[in-house]
Amino acid sequence: MFDPSLPLSFVTSNPHKFEEASFTAQSFNLSLNHAKQKYSEVQADSLEEVAMSSALNLLGSIDPPFFLEDAGLFIPKLNGFPGPYSSYVLQTLGNDGILSLLSPFPDQSDRQAYFLSVVAFVSDEGVRLFKGRVDGFISASARSKGHGFGFDPIFIPNETPDFTFAELIPSEKNHLSHRSIALTSLFSYLSTVQS
Repeated sequence: MFDPSLPLSFVTSNPHKFEEASFTAQSFNLSLNHAKQKYSEVQADSLEEVAMSSALNLLGSIDPPFFLEDAGLFIPKLNGFPGPYSSYVLQTLGNDGILSLLSPFPDQSDRQAYFLSVVAFVSDEGVRLFKGRVDGFISASARSKGHGFGFDPIFIPNETPDFTFAELIPSEKNHLSHRSIALTSLFSYLSTVQS
């Protein structure tokens, strides 16, 4: 069972993800422990498969309960690319590379995109997945006010059509992000299974 009086471990080497998760956890009076551990990720066609595999691989090295999160940017015009390969694509092509791939398609209708987050929660009862999705489109250029990370400077959520994720202050982004939606599902679930 889950004991809400103890910190819940979030396994991630990304401090930005931990900050966002901590913000959401506060709404549920939960505290998080930052388990700063890198782990191998399988190359797979779905985020669900990546998250599930990563969670199972961590069993034995971290005591449950803990969770991890995998996210990706999906662009239908590019057949869902970069999708589950988003981390690698960000490192190799970056935001400018995505903008270059979409340069032949100036119309917003061709630049539709969505962020998907999959959280894998590991407990003594196994692995449970929680998902969050935010729809939007890719901007014409990278825009930031010093906030956000990853593909945030080129993703404009439908809820704020004049601003990229990176132009929103963290609290604004956290209220509508894919990660916040997935984590809210996790934390809501945990509030129903407390010991």
